[in-house]
Amino acid sequence: MSEIENEEVIGRGRAGHRESAARDESAGKQRIHVPPYETIALMLQGGGALGAYQAGVYQGLHEADIHPNWIAGISIGALNTAIIAGNAPEHRVTRLREFWETICQPAFGLPLPAFVERALFDSADQIRQAFTAMQAFGALVEGQKGFFIPRFPTPSPIASSSPQAASYYDTTPLKATLERLCDFDRINSGETRVSVGAVNVATGNFAYFDNTQIRLRAEHFIASGALPPGFAAVEIDGQFYWDGGLMSNTPLYEIAQATPRRDTLAFQVDLWSARGPVPDSIVDVMGRVKDVQFSSRTRLVTDQMQRSQRYRNVLQHVLDLVPESVRQSDEWCRLAEELACSKRYNIIHLIYRQKEYEGHYKDYQFGFSTMHEHWESGLDDMRRTLAHRDWLDMPNGESRFVTHDIHRDER
Repeated sequence: MSEIENEEVIGRGRAGHRESAARDESAGKQRIHVPPYETIALMLQGGGALGAYQAGVYQGLHEADIHPNWIAGISIGALNTAIIAGNAPEHRVTRLREFWETICQPAFGLPLPAFVERALFDSADQIRQAFTAMQAFGALVEGQKGFFIPRFPTPSPIASSSPQAASYYDTTPLKATLERLCDFDRINSGETRVSVGAVNVATGNFAYFDNTQIRLRAEHFIASGALPPGFAAVEIDGQFYWDGGLMSNTPLYEIAQATPRRDTLAFQVDLWSARGPVPDSIVDVMGRVKDVQFSSRTRLVTDQMQRSQRYRNVLQHVLDLVPESVRQSDEWCRLAEELACSKRYNIIHLIYRQKEYEGHYKDYQFGFSTMHEHWESGLDDMRRTLAHRDWLDMPNGESRFVTHDIHRDER
């Protein structure tokens, strides 16, 4: 088969997926009423190739006509954040699909024809596992189109070089991809608040790049996903930054601790599940270590937030019983005023559930069929979540804080 013929076959396969997705989106389109939250946040965790799940989740929100006014991401979540915030709402799903269909192709050469890949992916479990492992190996050897390519010659582990070259892969193609698919004027317009997390290499401190404080560029999003030693540190204003997932892979705390506090509906989209089976092989151990390391204990953080908000709410009720004159003159009351809060927080978790065929390489296995399955999984989870219309209600009660998770409720 010639190169042109192969591209035509691939294109027809991709077009078929897009047409199917368009039909699904149209079929599921239904506006959902959301109470008057001051903040509707979308929080996107890091997880490499698993990030297609987040794209599906966003499509589900788009179908329901729910538009976040604050998007925060780390690593691949930061890249999805750039695509979403950098486009008009009516173009976001299309741009997300273009992004993922780009980076799920090999950096050099031609991918398998779509029908061949699908046939291998839909085969018996052993064939599918071998095929997806081969795709992951291809990512390591060749890189991914519009994302990263291997450095040549391969850097020596002990040779000194500049910080921008101290890595096995070069992410220069990613900058061109983001600048092609994202409108950075829109990102910085203030239409949507945007925050992405990274780690300062020199100080070890966690940093959030936020469009309410600085003008965001492609480099800020790339820095958030610069996971060493695969990707090099990114220089921004004389400082070097690595992937935010090294310290905290979940932007939940950034939104919860923001002041002034506001009534908040937050969709927390995680790609790693803290809960899972005890591994019984070295390969499974490697995969489980990633789950534990990068899940960032989302539910533990959520539980701590719930307790803190309960204390703030109780303190607010106690203060309401104190005469105004005392509240203004007593320094302890003035301090209590700063700590008290009766705002309401509704955290909706969507956590990717690993498929049986996936191995420890699931975060760098960028196969097209796998991406499509991840996307559909996120879309299905979001649709099932929004089917519980009462989950969107503003919480009341002692803590004024509530969490929901379809997978937790299924157990």
